[in-house]
Amino acid sequence: MQPKAFRRWRKSLGLSQKEAAEALGLKRRVVQYYEKGEREGEPIEIPKSVRLACYALSAGVRDYHGPPAEADPKAAATADEIVGHAQYAAGKGDA
Repeated sequence: MQPKAFRRWRKSLGLSQKEAAEALGLKRRVVQYYEKGEREGEPIEIPKSVRLACYALSAGVRDYHGPPAEADPKAAATADEIVGHAQYAAGKGDA
């Protein structure tokens, strides 16, 4: 993403530099660097993570906490499994 494209992205969402920085989890000064394409005279590249975040924000995604537990059968532990793990860790489980 080039500096002009980054600025177009921000303006297309109607965001100020401060608002864009908050949405991306950046400092306002970093947004200014990205729009200018340099920092203290040195070229600066917009990281892939920021480019992907820009895309997500454009698509209406404001935050992401991972997939739901039921989407991953291995991640969804039953109540009995949780109690069993807790008892084992406390030394009260079957040995």
